[in-house]
Amino acid sequence: MRSRYTAYVLGDVAHLRRSWHPETRPTDVTLVAGQRWTGLEILGTVGGQALDSNGEVEFVAHYQGPEAAGSLHEHSRFERVDGRWVYVDGDASGV
Repeated sequence: MRSRYTAYVLGDVAHLRRSWHPETRPTDVTLVAGQRWTGLEILGTVGGQALDSNGEVEFVAHYQGPEAAGSLHEHSRFERVDGRWVYVDGDASGV
């Protein structure tokens, strides 16, 4: 989760693609022009330990956009594929 947040901060689209589950990865990963990520709060985790094959992270990521500041509150699912954790999907509605 933290490496993906850092990739958004740095604009590292290649890392975002590598760390996205191949079955849910979009064809094109596009970043919002003029958006600057300013902070990450991990609110909770489920699973994701050394012997687990999946895990979940609830987080709030703060940003400064071209128009205003905001935040993304998401409950994300991750899965271990070939020994690496990859992002499967997330729910930002009703978190």
